[in-house]
Amino acid sequence: MELSKRLQAVADLVTSGNRVADVGCDHAYMSIYLVKHKNSPYVLAMDVNEGPLKRADNNIIKYGCQDQIKTRRSDGLEKLEISEVDTVLMAGIGGRLTVEILSRDIDITKSVKELVLQPQSDIDVVRRYLSHISYSIIGENMVMEDGKYYVMMKAVPNSAVNEGLYELANIEHEYYGRMLLESKNSILKTFLHKERNKCNRIISKLKDNLKTDALERRKEIIQKLEHIDKALKYYE
Repeated sequence: MELSKRLQAVADLVTSGNRVADVGCDHAYMSIYLVKHKNSPYVLAMDVNEGPLKRADNNIIKYGCQDQIKTRRSDGLEKLEISEVDTVLMAGIGGRLTVEILSRDIDITKSVKELVLQPQSDIDVVRRYLSHISYSIIGENMVMEDGKYYVMMKAVPNSAVNEGLYELANIEHEYYGRMLLESKNSILKTFLHKERNKCNRIISKLKDNLKTDALERRKEIIQKLEHIDKALKYYE
């Protein structure tokens, strides 16, 4: 089975041999891949809706993974037992919903060895939340697929990290990722330049508009531009 570039980058962050909860499993392609290629002995494919679970069941049978993959209807982590899995994986879910799911069942969240997340939006919100619950991001990647940019990360409890705790030392780490910046990720660099150009165009359009809302918007964009310029200094 071949995954999309986005899902492949997510799967690459899962520790081989771990038991996994694939939250929001959709067609269960990720679950099947983890069994076939990451040696996951047990994957729990979870979704809040019956439709995706039926599609998942069909695919699990098609690929002969019934003994290793089970489906379960669950709103987030609600039906997951404490320490039932080693990895909680969530891909393609909005950042604020990701945080809501993790915080709603915090005892379950903190019982796993790692979180593998690919939030679709509000990535800075996810990074701040992980720091808030004393989790360190130890793996991070960014890919572009079909003209869209995707960020994925692996986080573990601070107690599991021997050195180099992931700290949000400054604002650009929150928005763009310390590991991505320090590794000079090329996709992030492209994204930053694209965002910089967009900010400059907006500022140019607003320069002669003296309405209060326009002035506030211009102030926000200038601040964002400052964060982008700080991030781009990592590539010098």
